[in-house]
Amino acid sequence: YMGAQIGCWTYIYQYAEAKGISSSTAANYQLVAFILFTVGRAIGTYMLKFMSSGKLLFCFSGLGGLFALGAVILEGHAGLYSLVLVSLFLSVMFPTIYGIALEGLKEDQAKIGAAGLVMAIVGGALLPKLQGMIIDFGGVGVNDITVLGLSEMNLSFLLPVSCFTIIAIYGIWIHRKHNIAETL
Repeated sequence: YMGAQIGCWTYIYQYAEAKGISSSTAANYQLVAFILFTVGRAIGTYMLKFMSSGKLLFCFSGLGGLFALGAVILEGHAGLYSLVLVSLFLSVMFPTIYGIALEGLKEDQAKIGAAGLVMAIVGGALLPKLQGMIIDFGGVGVNDITVLGLSEMNLSFLLPVSCFTIIAIYGIWIHRKHNIAETL
């Protein structure tokens, strides 16, 4: 999750600049992304009254992945808007994953589990580096080459899409696991 979040947030500027937008205007898109993140946290917390945390994680990661895919395949401003909207769905992922992972653990187990989850944040350092390598694949510019008709900038967002896919699978697995447990 952290790798997808940091990758999406880090490369909003470059994505906007690749679309011909000035860096000062690109900063406004980043600001909107942060505002959407905050709004999404409030909406997601409220939605937990009506659905399980696994289902919420599935829905938000699925929609986050869909909008990240929009950043891959949509041209111009539509792709940028799609990338900014990803932040709305990033909002609940860390606290939801954290809560799900520690649910039902004894205190000593929860301490070790929490430490492991915090250490997993290192993905926020590794995946953006990999994404940057994809962006620089054809040279130091952000649109040096195309692969299957996609610029290397757009193509790099397949990495967050893959992260969201894994998180969505985890969310639906947890949701189904809890539903089965409730019926027993």
